[in-house]
Amino acid sequence: MKFKNKGRKIYKTKEKNYYGKSPVGKAFSVGLTVLLIGGIGFIGYSVAEPLINYSKKKGDNADSSAVLSATESITDENGEPVEDNTEPAVPLPLDAEKYRAYALSTNDLIGTDTLKDALKRIPQGESIEFVEVPLKVGGGDIYYASNNYYATSAGLVRSYIRLKDIVSTISDAGYKPVALVSTFNDNTLPKYFRDMSYITVDDGSQWIDNTVEAGGKPWMNPFSETAVSYNSDIVEEISSAGFNKVVCYDFIFPDFRPSDVEYLGDKVTGPDRYMALTSAANLMYDKIMHNGATMLLEVDAADLLKGKDDVLQPMLLKVNTVVLNIDMDAISYGVYTLDTVYEFNGTPAENVKKMLDLVSDDVEDFNVAVRVSGDTVSTQDLLDAKEEIVDYGFDSYVLG
Repeated sequence: MKFKNKGRKIYKTKEKNYYGKSPVGKAFSVGLTVLLIGGIGFIGYSVAEPLINYSKKKGDNADSSAVLSATESITDENGEPVEDNTEPAVPLPLDAEKYRAYALSTNDLIGTDTLKDALKRIPQGESIEFVEVPLKVGGGDIYYASNNYYATSAGLVRSYIRLKDIVSTISDAGYKPVALVSTFNDNTLPKYFRDMSYITVDDGSQWIDNTVEAGGKPWMNPFSETAVSYNSDIVEEISSAGFNKVVCYDFIFPDFRPSDVEYLGDKVTGPDRYMALTSAANLMYDKIMHNGATMLLEVDAADLLKGKDDVLQPMLLKVNTVVLNIDMDAISYGVYTLDTVYEFNGTPAENVKKMLDLVSDDVEDFNVAVRVSGDTVSTQDLLDAKEEIVDYGFDSYVLG
């Protein structure tokens, strides 16, 4: 197989803001505001106001007083209009919120005692403000006392610690609780509820990703209304318990083979299949926001390197903050694409920098926090990698 490296990028002195509004978002907002002001006397306030509102995502806090009224004019003491030579006012960039978090493991959620012990392991002096806990993980298992019918019926609950106890324990330790929720990387629940899985178009049988002899398994289908409803119910249950943020990930499709299109139809590989993922993400966003929490979207760096970026549609997604997860365990064996093998044989810090060189452009339209994860990575490795993240220009990070 051919080996190729994209090579190092040339650094620019342009300072980036990776949490708060993205550079593209800022340019878009400012540019649109200036255009509106320039044409405001022509189109009138009734048109300008909804356009200005449309240019901002929910959660943006641009000061409306910074935008000139469409009907406002400047007059002298006799009431005669005078020429205004001042520069048009535009919203100033807001101070960006920094997202600095530490991620715990499922082993830390056996009970409140294990959770308290885990919180003591968080490195001090690293400005860690948030603590992430994995409540629904890849494969479908759940690590809290869920009341969801589907989850309890299928026996997916692996821990019976209560959500309110997780929230209070983390809060009492001086941190803000954040929930981690896997979405469509679920191979367990579809075994019990077929309507959540991929179904063949010819005979209505359940599709699996390999032969039975090779351990083939079903996948949760984002085209399924039942599957989407299940995931949105899970995030609603979690966000209503008092979590500050909910990080949702695994908005992905299985690796379909060319022959799978024959069984499942064109939509599973069609050019607009991303709409199933973005609409599901937006539904979960609404549920989370309604409960007073904030949603973040996590994507896997290795997936982006393979071209699996379906969900990253900045013009469609309501969520505007992406957590870029660099899993050290996953990339240690190399990342394989159709014509390239990317090797990561350096230290965790070196591997983080190499991955950022390769995929940071894929998330440039979003606010970004970089996560370094992996069971084999030591605390010191995480801290060294964090320094590399900060040196690269990212001011938000997740360790663990």
